[in-house]
Amino acid sequence: MDQSFLLMLSNLLHLQNSLDPTTSLLSDSLSSPTSASAASSSSSSPTSLLTSSSAAPLLFFTIASVLSYIASSRPSPAKSSANPPPSSSAGKSAAAASDYSVSAFRALSTEHIWSLEAPLRDAQWRSMYGLSYPVFTTVVEKLKPYIALSNLSLPSDYAVAMVLSRLSHGWSAKTVAARYSLEPYLVSKITNMVTRLLATKLYPEFIKIPVSRRRLIETTQAFEELTSLPNMCGAIDGSPIKLHKLPHDQNLSGNYKCRYGYHSVQLQVVADHKRIFWDVCVKAPGGTDDAAHFRDSLLYNRLTSGDIVWDKAISVRGHPVRPYIVGDWCYPMMPFLLTPFSPSGMGTPAQNLFDGMLMKGRSVVVDAIGLLKGRWKILQDLNVGLNHAPQTIVACCVLHNLCQIAKEPEPELWKEPDENGGPPRVLDSEKSYYYFGESLRQAMAEDLHQRLSSR
Repeated sequence: MDQSFLLMLSNLLHLQNSLDPTTSLLSDSLSSPTSASAASSSSSSPTSLLTSSSAAPLLFFTIASVLSYIASSRPSPAKSSANPPPSSSAGKSAAAASDYSVSAFRALSTEHIWSLEAPLRDAQWRSMYGLSYPVFTTVVEKLKPYIALSNLSLPSDYAVAMVLSRLSHGWSAKTVAARYSLEPYLVSKITNMVTRLLATKLYPEFIKIPVSRRRLIETTQAFEELTSLPNMCGAIDGSPIKLHKLPHDQNLSGNYKCRYGYHSVQLQVVADHKRIFWDVCVKAPGGTDDAAHFRDSLLYNRLTSGDIVWDKAISVRGHPVRPYIVGDWCYPMMPFLLTPFSPSGMGTPAQNLFDGMLMKGRSVVVDAIGLLKGRWKILQDLNVGLNHAPQTIVACCVLHNLCQIAKEPEPELWKEPDENGGPPRVLDSEKSYYYFGESLRQAMAEDLHQRLSSR
């Protein structure tokens, strides 16, 4: 018993003594030896309290018994100090880990998710994984057969959710590992597997060149409504994807420094009027200019070899105009890739008008890249190994298309500095393309100026 209980018991004894002197336990023992023997005989048996002429002894005995039980059941101070409660930081980390456990995810995806209204449900899902619940389930269903072949110990939807949280928030493998109570190497392994599947298995389904007549007509008509230029079917641009870590080979490190001063790999995309990518290429270090990257791409080879056949041809002032894409002055001038006359606006009125409309069409790819980096924040500072950088970038482009097709809410655009490069040198192998494209561009500029001036 502790001292506080003994003091309480003593006070009760004195209180009982004053209420019922016939059963004195303490005061009479202090007065005379003869009474002490009687008191001791009385106190030796609890029944003496029950035979008292007053109810006070019985009340005292009941209270004392209860207090004695409570005192004996209380933990001792030594035991309490030997087992201190966990610190608040440890408690928070444990709670955070439980929020990302398999059981917590299963409760969220199978029970809690259906108790919410669809807008609230999808908003919560986007805040965690970058896309709504229906789009998430689409990704999982398409990847599940391939993930099952890997003998992964984690559920497929849980693994996909973990990777999407990393791509959308830009977390490192260590951060994700701490949240999900996994080893960093396992997080990296799962990330590499999911991004590889997205970049290979889902790419052909969601990133397609518009060769079907229905899609081609829809795309060219939308661009014509935007720019008044006929038969435009896409806009091309490049963007450096910043690397979190420098390449291990210091001799190659300089090749990765982009025009903005940081180390990166080069992304090239072609987007349509809906800001959906229909071609993606990641083949060059950040120090490569847009023209060189384009010339090394599969798209360039297919366009120059005639592998891509667009049947929708029109005539503009006697010039056959097949579907074409537009880019800025950093790209080579070709009949299937039209660029502005002058970056400084020093051309004729017809040429300046054409340049303004062409750049208006090009703006869709600038916005598409801004959406891509705004939605998948890992592309703002790519914290994966250099060998896995291309597949991670392409995987984010596939996810971007899924979100655009599903009309997901668009995040704030990621802004990049304006282009400041000059026009590329005309290669000997491209001279015929250049001269044909130049005459075609001039005819289209004069036709555009005439049509808009007559309105």
